[in-house]
Amino acid sequence: MCARLRPSNQDASAGSVEEVARIVRQIRRRWPRVQIILRADSGFCRQELLAWCEKHRVEYVFGLARNCRLRRKIAVPMRQAKQEHRRTGKAARAFAEFSYRTRSSWSRARRVVAKAEYLEKGENPRYLVTSLDAHTWPAQKLYERLYCARGEMENRIKEQLSLFADRLSTETLRANQLRLYFSSLAYVLLHALRRLALAGTEWATAQVETIRLRLLKIAAEVRLTARRLWVRYSRAYPWKTIFAAACAALSG
Repeated sequence: MCARLRPSNQDASAGSVEEVARIVRQIRRRWPRVQIILRADSGFCRQELLAWCEKHRVEYVFGLARNCRLRRKIAVPMRQAKQEHRRTGKAARAFAEFSYRTRSSWSRARRVVAKAEYLEKGENPRYLVTSLDAHTWPAQKLYERLYCARGEMENRIKEQLSLFADRLSTETLRANQLRLYFSSLAYVLLHALRRLALAGTEWATAQVETIRLRLLKIAAEVRLTARRLWVRYSRAYPWKTIFAAACAALSG
């Protein structure tokens, strides 16, 4: 939906409202009543984006940077987590939620969910701000099932990095943006290959880099005749069965 290369000398959320607005318009043009939940880390937790989501019926759950005011809000559950850690010797966590407003940047109070966690190395608090209601998304469910799923999303970003999405070897930002587009298209194609041609094989959940190196980037002899183009692979190629299954799936 979007792969944007940006200068690094600006706020992490710069331009996010414009991009989100464009994507939401595209989604709602096709599915006008679908629920949209925007999930992002604390770098995007800005008044402009929060207010835009609230105005345009887009739910959100964003990470919220820690501060001393937030830490005081979870003093009791943090003590509980610390006591549980001392009793069991294992990581312990408790959850809390409260209404919170920044001193100057937010236009209004919002629901904040906090994880009060105590590890072997000490306190590990985390905070989220969300528009989702507590009845449907209680604190622990919101954090563990919805927000923490960001980890899987970030795995997809790492996959695209293996397709040279971060290569910035040309002189201009525009040329490097074109490379990022090519990398994004390559990821879409490899994801489709994995989903359509490799289902049921041992590579059905393989990383795209594995597919690229083992299925595509392999030595072959190309011979052109009057009637056909012949591509011959080595008999020693160890993944002939998977290659043949992928070809059959795509041609069928």
